[in-house]
Amino acid sequence: MKFKVDRDTMADAVSWASRTLPSKSTLPLLTGMHLVAEKSGLVLSGSDADVSARASLNVDVEQPGTVLVPGRLLADITRSLPSAPIEFSVEGSRALITCGRSTFTIPTMPVAEYPPLPTMPAISGTIGGSELATAIAQVAAAASRDETLPAFTGIKIDVEGSTITLAATDRYRLAVRELDWSPVSTSLTTHALVPAKFLSESSKSLSHSELVSIAFAAANEGLIGLEGSGRQTTSRMLAADFPKYRTLLPSESTSVAQIITSALVESVKRVSLVLERESPIRISFTNGEAIVTGGGGSGELAEAKEAVECTLTGEELTIAFNHQFLLDGLSAIDSSVAVISMTTPIRPAVISGATEFGAQPDDSFKYLIMPIRQP
Repeated sequence: MKFKVDRDTMADAVSWASRTLPSKSTLPLLTGMHLVAEKSGLVLSGSDADVSARASLNVDVEQPGTVLVPGRLLADITRSLPSAPIEFSVEGSRALITCGRSTFTIPTMPVAEYPPLPTMPAISGTIGGSELATAIAQVAAAASRDETLPAFTGIKIDVEGSTITLAATDRYRLAVRELDWSPVSTSLTTHALVPAKFLSESSKSLSHSELVSIAFAAANEGLIGLEGSGRQTTSRMLAADFPKYRTLLPSESTSVAQIITSALVESVKRVSLVLERESPIRISFTNGEAIVTGGGGSGELAEAKEAVECTLTGEELTIAFNHQFLLDGLSAIDSSVAVISMTTPIRPAVISGATEFGAQPDDSFKYLIMPIRQP
């Protein structure tokens, strides 16, 4: 094997493919990067048995071949090389990497024993790369990081024809986003529970792609694939039951507040400076202003209070939230005006966005947050 490639192109592709590699594995070969050089170009692949990544790039192939090399070492080397063309060749059981005046020799691994990677399922439809990345980022904030509860570490994907619904919850908040896509068949109906970490990282790295293809395998195969700009990645779905989240969204509200998102975010950040661990932030909504308070309770504790302009339709009320969960929701709506719909201080509130005061909220994204009961 022998080829020449642009340093930035190679480093970027290796970095992409190596993100799936395990740092340790009961199968040492899975720590390797699989390279296949053909006249048509170079394909780099990596996998940890659950997630796989492939990157295709144009290179000048002098001698086709296949090799398996330590993946993270290759990533570290290509990332540190000077800005000059890379020459890569294999001689016996060693791989030679030359770039400018730098030369590295690294060992190869037994490529014949490398396990086959998952096959990308047939394409189910396409969607804009930046649109997909934005939608996934909105709901991923609500996914749990607790691996002992696998159902809550995933994002539920429901497909009904040309509509995709994404949902995630950690039991204390729920984020739901609906968006349009272009399915191969308008009669397509499918459901999948996919690791939130996989979707977040993959969609972010494919966000520059004009179109991203999404592939859902048959239910018994439990595989999902994303592809865009010559890059392809797959993941196994989570074998767990996601809660029936649609029943959790309130059908009505008695109080609806509209408030400038950035003003409320800054106010919550300032007031949260005095919060003790696990202490909530309290907001009293009236027609004209929202009073954000935190801390207090005794003369020994710090306390903060700040007023923010808002409009209220319905009954006045005071409600308390985990301040970080509230900030996550306000950041996710990506709208200049936050619309907070409530019923009572102990029932869930729903945050959505609007373009201006008095405008109808955008129901394509909803962030439900559980309040903290106050004495």
